[in-house]
Amino acid sequence: MKKQLIALGLLTAITIPSLASAADYMIDTKGAHASINLKVKHLGYSFIKGRFNTFEGAFSYDPMNLSASKVNVKIDTSSFDTNHAERDKHVRSGDFLDVKKYSTATFTSTKIEPKGNGEMIIDGELTLHGQTKPISIDAQFVGEGEDPWGGYRAGFTGTTRIELKDFGIQVMGESSYVDLELHVEGIRQ
Repeated sequence: MKKQLIALGLLTAITIPSLASAADYMIDTKGAHASINLKVKHLGYSFIKGRFNTFEGAFSYDPMNLSASKVNVKIDTSSFDTNHAERDKHVRSGDFLDVKKYSTATFTSTKIEPKGNGEMIIDGELTLHGQTKPISIDAQFVGEGEDPWGGYRAGFTGTTRIELKDFGIQVMGESSYVDLELHVEGIRQ
């Protein structure tokens, strides 16, 4: 009996720390299971939707200690796409994103605060158009578990609004902000 209790104690000591530590994930952009979508007001009359097609990133997720989690994303700004070639060319130009000069945008989390029921606020630094500013993302845990290919995945959604003027990007009419909608699915490493 004593040997069984010692074995159980050792098993618990080995298992519990591994459950309580953050797991590292690569964002699944190769499988197109993640997206950075945007919506911007067009001259005050309608909205234009688009996305960044090329990005990469990673996150650490610890459901037992959410504040120990973190996120890092790198975006190729030349991959901006609204499904309209001439508009995209103009937005990528020096008039707006200036992708020749600022080819990369990055997001690095600085704090993750749980709100309960799988909701959280992800604070971080967004570098866009050569400017680094703090932003907050309202995020929601979607789920986690084994996938059909022998891996393990975790997924989240998030939204935020950024003011273009804060990043030195020209605005037209009422188009002073962009609403971002984020879908992130990661593969545990």
